[in-house]
Amino acid sequence: MLLCDIGNTSYHFLHVEHDYKKNVLIFDPSEVEETVYYICVNPEVKPLLERLENWIDLSLHVDMSNYYETIGIDRVMACEAIDYGIVIDAGSAITVDVVKYGIYDGGFIYPGLHAMEQTYKNISSALDYSFNFELPLGKMPKNSRDSVSYGYLKLLYSEVMSHKADIYLTGGDAKEFAKLFPKAIVDERLVFKGMKNIIKHAKELIC
Repeated sequence: MLLCDIGNTSYHFLHVEHDYKKNVLIFDPSEVEETVYYICVNPEVKPLLERLENWIDLSLHVDMSNYYETIGIDRVMACEAIDYGIVIDAGSAITVDVVKYGIYDGGFIYPGLHAMEQTYKNISSALDYSFNFELPLGKMPKNSRDSVSYGYLKLLYSEVMSHKADIYLTGGDAKEFAKLFPKAIVDERLVFKGMKNIIKHAKELIC
């Protein structure tokens, strides 16, 4: 089974236990002969794939009544991978989604790590710090770096922990946020697991 998660910069493939990426700008999807089950958030790539019979769009096989209209399909697939918990996808933006007993319960979008660091830097060069994920969140900071970090991390931490559920971390900065949530489950293939679940439950996709 060949799975593909297509973003703005790359085709991310998973074949059995081997994953690899292809650059969106130079990769030709028509060169792939086997069946590919994919999701895509890239509006320029989607029209190319719709003309290829061996590329199967998994977004067409999701019961979207459980979600809202404009939610990203990558977030949907991450939610479809779990039965109960909170999914934090730490990428260019941080998305936080709650799933209870297999049903999407809602979520929110938070600025990504690098985007927020740049925001502080744009306010003043005196605020140009990398975030300290190891600062104690139980007391107010007394230095500039920790003050910046606290303002960003405490709100996210408090909201996530208030749900008292297992936390699943995925995305490029997942390992950084694992310092903030040490009991979280870090799973870089969470989206692929959700895709497999959709294939498993969609009878028309079972060969």
